[in-house]
Amino acid sequence: MDIAWKLSGGVTAAAGFQAGTASAGIKYKARKDIAVIYSIVPAVAAGVFTTNRVKAAPVLVSMERLDGGKVQAIVVNSGNANACNGEQGMDDALSMAAAAAAAIGIPEKHVLVASTGVIGQKMPMDKVLPGILQAVGDLSAVGGAKAAEAIMTTDTFPKEAARQTVVGGKTVTVGGMAKGAGMIHPDMATLLCFLTTDAAVSPACLRRALQHAVSCSFNMVTVDRDTSTNDMAIILANGLAGNPEIDGEGDDYVLFRDALTDVCVSLAMDIARDGEGATKLIQVEVRNALTLEDARLAARAVAGSNLVKAAIFGRDANWGRVLCAAGYSGADFDPGRVDIFLGDEQVAQNGCSLKFSEERALEVLNKDTVRVVLDFNAGDSNATAWGCDLTYDYVRINGDYRT
Repeated sequence: MDIAWKLSGGVTAAAGFQAGTASAGIKYKARKDIAVIYSIVPAVAAGVFTTNRVKAAPVLVSMERLDGGKVQAIVVNSGNANACNGEQGMDDALSMAAAAAAAIGIPEKHVLVASTGVIGQKMPMDKVLPGILQAVGDLSAVGGAKAAEAIMTTDTFPKEAARQTVVGGKTVTVGGMAKGAGMIHPDMATLLCFLTTDAAVSPACLRRALQHAVSCSFNMVTVDRDTSTNDMAIILANGLAGNPEIDGEGDDYVLFRDALTDVCVSLAMDIARDGEGATKLIQVEVRNALTLEDARLAARAVAGSNLVKAAIFGRDANWGRVLCAAGYSGADFDPGRVDIFLGDEQVAQNGCSLKFSEERALEVLNKDTVRVVLDFNAGDSNATAWGCDLTYDYVRINGDYRT
């Protein structure tokens, strides 16, 4: 079966999608902080949202509107989360959607809203509403890169990805952008992701494909074990590729699902790589577990362990912390059968110490990406999680984030 291939671009890579941005001065002057994503035709949509019991107003608005079916635009701001603002927060989120809808000329119910930034501060609507009008006026099929910049908060670089595959004899494109560097943890990790595709996909298949992609990507990434009030991953599918509609299991569905998953994994890895204060991407691979859930539980626990993260920052081959984290993960495994590797250097065998080369282990720990492998030697299920090292800068960044 053919696989997806990479291409440049992001949220506007697929046919019929545009993006526009504006600098409204919500928190920072002279940087883009509003983005509008627009499909030239109404699109099928699906979404996954934060599991945090405290949900920001834009999340509540977007969750409700996704139940209505078609979506044609998303308006996003950075610098203010519009969370914990009561009825005023809901009014402001609805006003943002209304402003975008009026400026574009589409039904208000077809506009979703997303926000990211400081929690518990009122939205400066005197800046936001004019900014939305400017962003709509800036809509362009090449606006994706600027949109990826506009949704950043403490991110140090914009995050984009795009893939293509052939479905039903037609070339189908999946693109996306994401932001996130802190408050990132499995079960929707402050993470925003916006995905677009020109594939024709039924609503049920789109939801299923997104849930699969998120389970393999954003729910396998952790920076600091905090889950935000504003997390969401949204996908719009406008059907302009002209493929026969994907409606049910089969080769076409698998091709589309895998292309979407590849985009999400790429974005998730960038989020972990850009973790607040991070100097290294940590990739934790659990192999040969009894079940997929066991593999995922252990991989997430190791990637999220503060002790493991600190050891990797300090370039200390402290494999005992790795096994310890797997042990409290809830995964079912026999500690006496676990082999552990740093890169290709085996550092433990059957859950016990092994004479290994500290020099070769240090070479692995000096790399920008550090691979940690646990082989459970119990089954045939594998999973990968991503995280980052824990550095002094993480505390510095979060010590004065609000002010």
